[in-house]
Amino acid sequence: MVALALADAGADVSLGLRDQNTDQGLANTIAAKGRRVIRLAMDVTDLGQCNVAIDRTVSELGRLDILVNNAGGGIDAVALDVTEADFDAVMALNVKSMFFISKMAAQAMIAAGRGGRIVNLSSQAALVALPGEPAYCIAKAAVSHMTR
Repeated sequence: MVALALADAGADVSLGLRDQNTDQGLANTIAAKGRRVIRLAMDVTDLGQCNVAIDRTVSELGRLDILVNNAGGGIDAVALDVTEADFDAVMALNVKSMFFISKMAAQAMIAAGRGGRIVNLSSQAALVALPGEPAYCIAKAAVSHMTR
């Protein structure tokens, strides 16, 4: 787990959670390591929630040094069955959200005058065509390109 590795390295951690009722065990494990931890309601497709998450992280932890973009997902459908709504949802989850939360995080890092790091997790699907997941493959290729 990335959050545990960061806590082991001495970082305080904000956990962005789609469902606030999840990952209490992870938060407890991080706290047991002597690190501060915040559990944030964060549907990454809701840019308002993302903005609140960045603001709360800076407010409660004092700064934001590292953003790990780890949200993603797709639909199981061959290209001929993918609807516009399906495609838009996959792109919003995998690409749009990552672009805008990275922008928000970069603005906070620049304002603090300390710099920082943004880590984007992609997938082998960015490089390999998976016949049953074309929208996901396209989205992860976009993530890889955005990261470059």
